[in-house]
Amino acid sequence: MPARRKPPKPTTIAFVRHGQTPTTGKVLPGRARGLHLADQGRAQAQAAADRLGAYGKVAAVYASPLERTRETAAPIAKALGLPVSVERGLLECDFGEWTGRELKELYKLPEWQQVQRTPSMFRFPAGESFLEMQARTSDAVRRIVAAHPGQVVVCVSHADPIKVVVADAMGSHLDHFQRFGVSPCSITVIAYSAAGPNVLCVNSTDKLPGAA
Repeated sequence: MPARRKPPKPTTIAFVRHGQTPTTGKVLPGRARGLHLADQGRAQAQAAADRLGAYGKVAAVYASPLERTRETAAPIAKALGLPVSVERGLLECDFGEWTGRELKELYKLPEWQQVQRTPSMFRFPAGESFLEMQARTSDAVRRIVAAHPGQVVVCVSHADPIKVVVADAMGSHLDHFQRFGVSPCSITVIAYSAAGPNVLCVNSTDKLPGAA
């Protein structure tokens, strides 16, 4: 009887939200340029780099084009001896006219309830819809998985894109993606195999499940 062929190893992606900035929790920064990590954010990025060393061999580090993600990715890539590759599919949602507005003002808008409860039906004024964000992030993940079969990859992105990726991996409707928490420099790990994705951890700020 011929021996069974082992299934191919999954591609494991560690999604890292960027570190804290001076406006985290205060404004909706979106794709605004010139927003850098705060001192605490730089410390968080270094801590994430130390933790990701537990995975041993990592094949690549990707980041969205914005400064805060590239600054978070820099110490991670340095610790792993890798360059940072920019992937536009990991970009923050385009919040259009809401970009840069204070959150305490946005909370008062009737549209905010739709953003939280039925985001699949919402488009930001002069910006992107959540469905469009979901499509491009899913496309980016598929490209990365195809480029790194059986390898471990780090992707530094933003809270909403990571939450959408988690919802997609869990087979959850887009309207439920706001139920996930993704803290600054938290790590979310998903293994992608032929059988489908396996969510190993979400919003981890401690020891990583499945490491090494």
